[in-house]
Amino acid sequence: MQVYGIDLSKEKFDVNFTDQQGKEKNQQVKNKVVSISKFLQTLSCDTVLVAEHTGAYGDLLVYLSNQLNISIALVPGYTIKHSMGLIKGKSDPIDARRIREYGERFFDKLKYKIYDDEAIVELKALYSLRAQLVKSRKSLRTGEHGRSQIPMQSITVNKHIKNTLLALDNEIDSLDNEIEQLIKDDEATKENFELATSVKGIGPVIAADLIIKTGNFQNIDTARKAASYAGVCPFPNASGKMVGKSRTSPFADKKLKALLYMGAKTAVKHNKEYRLYYQKKMLEGKPHYLIMNNVSNKMLRTIYSVVKNRTPYSQDYICIDPRTKNINSSAEKVA
Repeated sequence: MQVYGIDLSKEKFDVNFTDQQGKEKNQQVKNKVVSISKFLQTLSCDTVLVAEHTGAYGDLLVYLSNQLNISIALVPGYTIKHSMGLIKGKSDPIDARRIREYGERFFDKLKYKIYDDEAIVELKALYSLRAQLVKSRKSLRTGEHGRSQIPMQSITVNKHIKNTLLALDNEIDSLDNEIEQLIKDDEATKENFELATSVKGIGPVIAADLIIKTGNFQNIDTARKAASYAGVCPFPNASGKMVGKSRTSPFADKKLKALLYMGAKTAVKHNKEYRLYYQKKMLEGKPHYLIMNNVSNKMLRTIYSVVKNRTPYSQDYICIDPRTKNINSSAEKVA
């Protein structure tokens, strides 16, 4: 099995590999359909490609590799850099060699990438556009507060801002409808969307974001992984005799974390279980954001539970103690 290291960029990517005599080789391939296809056709079926995760620059390579059944793994640059120890010098061919060396040393830790299906790709594009429009609307509204304090205001400027905000509102509403319709058109996505939104505090925006980020709950398939990805679970902070407070990791999806926080606020307000939990922790002297972080974590566990069991959330549901199940099964065996 031969490992190829690939350093991606917008226009081209550098490839590093060793030939049958063990001699190191370098190659440059244009990041275009024809060039990538020709390159992939020269590889054997047991070849493994290892590339640095650079966002959209690697999407075409991943898609074509999947079409030709060639395994490809995308590794974060931070992981590769900190696995090499002290290094000097940097160039595209050198980076490609380091990526190949990483793939050879940590071959057992590689996770192969499967490109998203058409529905998820379209959903991502619509959701990304929606996020950009929401950001633009927020920027205009923020500036509007400052302009309202100016003694002499421009009627023309206010008119254009009002029209722009109205247009943005209409476009965002239209995108929300298209996202919802796209989710309903796919049976698997529709079912998971309805199960997720059955949880108090989880609305259409949070559910859509979760479906996109988790690959419809398949790529990130457990609540523990989702909590780590969203940055709502604490990690230990201890070394020797020094024992510090457990903290959440800064390497998290801050957009998803912010959405879960807003959902947690709604859950605490309208869900009796979460409201009692919040009040209990406040009486214990816990900080507000720590409690909301815990509520977000509990919400993720609830979402994954209803998705796994294919049962909508119910406030009246009583969880059976698993120890009781074991006792009952043991009693039946004895009988």
